[in-house]
Formats: sequence, C-alpha cells, structure tokens
Amino acid sequence: MADDSIKLGAVLPFSGGVELYGIQAKLGLDLATKEINAGGGILGRPLEVIYEDDQTDPAVAVKVTRKLIERDGVLAVVGPITSRNLNAIKPTIERTKTPLLYATNYEGGACSHYIFSFSSVPNQELAQLLPYMNQTFGNTYYMLGADHAWPHKMFEDAQPIILGLGGHTLGKEFTTGKETDFTPLIERIAATKAKVLLFALKGDGLSFIPQAHDLGLLNDITVAFLGLSETDLPAFGGKGQNMFVVVPFVASSDIPSVKAFVAKVKAEAGADATVSNYVMTHYDALIAMKAALEKAGKVDKEAMINALEGLVIQSPTGAVTIGKNHHVTMNMFLAKTEGAGLITVRALGEIAPEPGCKSDE
Repeated sequence: MADDSIKLGAVLPFSGGVELYGIQAKLGLDLATKEINAGGGILGRPLEVIYEDDQTDPAVAVKVTRKLIERDGVLAVVGPITSRNLNAIKPTIERTKTPLLYATNYEGGACSHYIFSFSSVPNQELAQLLPYMNQTFGNTYYMLGADHAWPHKMFEDAQPIILGLGGHTLGKEFTTGKETDFTPLIERIAATKAKVLLFALKGDGLSFIPQAHDLGLLNDITVAFLGLSETDLPAFGGKGQNMFVVVPFVASSDIPSVKAFVAKVKAEAGADATVSNYVMTHYDALIAMKAALEKAGKVDKEAMINALEGLVIQSPTGAVTIGKNHHVTMNMFLAKTEGAGLITVRALGEIAPEPGCKSDE
C-alpha cells in the first residue's frame, strides 16, 4: 500500500472463542475498504486496514491496540468484539486521543469523547422484544445468561420493562462457561413453567439450545434470544426454531438495499458466506469514517471526531444517525429463527439509543 495511505487499525478476535464474530467483522471492513478505494479513497488517499488478533483476551487487546497506534500510526481503531476487551483498551484509546469505532451490540455505558458505537444498546432491543413476547406467548419469564457484563446489564434493563408489562420473573441464572451438560438447568427452568426464556448465552453456551430442544423444553417455553445473529445458527443444527430476536439487520430481508449488500458480500467471500448484522455495522463504521473525514476536509483525529457527531450515513437498512452521545439511531427489526436462517417478523423503524451517557439526547 502506498505511503500516503490512511491507516485504520482493526482489533478483532480471530482466535480464543468468539472468532466467528471477528470473521464477520472483517467481511464488512474488507468490503467497505474495497469500495472506498475503488471510488478514489478518502480525500484522494487510499485506505489501509491493519488487522490484529486480540485472541479474545483483554491483555492481548491492549498490547495490539498500543502497537497499532504507537508503531503503525493508525488514524483510528475499529473493534473489538467483547465488552471485556472494549473496557480493557478504553484507557489506551483515551490516553492516545485516538477515535475508536465500536460496531458490536453491547450493554451501553462506554461514553467517551473518543468512542463511537455503531450497533445497538439494550433499549433498542428489549423495549421492542419484550412487549411482543409478553403479548404473544405469556408474561412469566426465566432469565439465563453468561456471567459477563452484557447479560447482567441486559437482564437489569429488562426487569422494569417486564414489571411494566405486568410480567413476572420466575428465575434467573448465570452460567460459568464450563457447562457441557445442561440437563439439570433445563429441568430447573421447566419446573417453573415460565412462558418466555430470556436468553443471553454465546460461545459454547449455544449448545444449550439443541439440548433444550431434545429434552422438550422448547415445546413449552419460547426463547427471546438476545444478540442472536445468522452467525450463531449453525450451532443449533436446525433445532431451536421459532426463537425471537431484535436486530439491526436480517440477511434474508426483501429490502432491495439489503439484498444488494448481501450479494456484494457473497461475491467477495463466497456464495456460502454467512452475512450477519456484524458485517453491516462494521461496514457502516468505515462508511462513517470516510464521510466524517471528507466533511472535515482533512485527515486528523480530532477533526474526524467532531465531524462524526451528528453525521447521517446511508446503510443497507436505511439512515444511521450518530448522536452527540456517540451512539446511533437506526432501523431495527423483530426476527425469528425459521429453517436454517432468520426471517423478519416486523420492521420496527428507527429506534434511538439510550446508552446511559450523561449527554444522552
């Protein structure tokens, strides 16, 4: 790449347990980079993305973030995937005054002059998902999540919504990540006769779903699956039908711009490539970076930050508006598992974020 390239650092997991999402992010970044460079780059300069594997490890994330900023001289960083790694690199981002483009759904609260979020926060999912579940399937809930920040915060935010709907939470558990046989847990959930299972497990925890199917739990309870994407579906082996989620993108959508986007990704990555919301949000992050730098008229970290605030870009699902709180208002969709994919149940329109920042607007 030419010496005059604008360098962007990508801190993503390509090993360590959540590499599926790192690979999805890279698909979006690669497509955006190709399109940007084919269109003449940014302010006449080519964009170069330097990838680093954070190994799903906070210490490694800090190390590679410092390397990208201090040795490679990147203008901005995109990534990571996990909240733990986001929180780990935040001090480095702030110390070096480098913009961070974070494109994974998370629990909110990463409120910083230097951090921009391009995916959803709890209210954009829960405030749409829970009323639908309550009305359609019943008002008794069981909460099951991994013992990490995101599930804890999602359940904390869900509780007042459930109460406001006249609902009741009959149990709540957090897994250690070491479980392989979920039978005792499935039996405990079944005994409560809860109608809705609010589910926030990823990684190895996804095997809960086929086990719950085999033991008959899913005949009596409907899963409201937080953070579910097309990337997770192969883990279920066709089991776990009729599970519901609210997402910013559904690959099977009939929206022409979504169909065109999916086709472009598959043209680059192969016809059998999975395309999830992680692909789109990371793509959006680079489109926003280009728009901000062109609005600023110069390649400069602070100018880019100022130009990102209030920016509106067009994504495959419609307008994405970056608020003064550095989180995005975007279109959201209620979807469910059907066959080997996700299908749209209802388009929910534009939903503004409530990320818990002092400057929320």
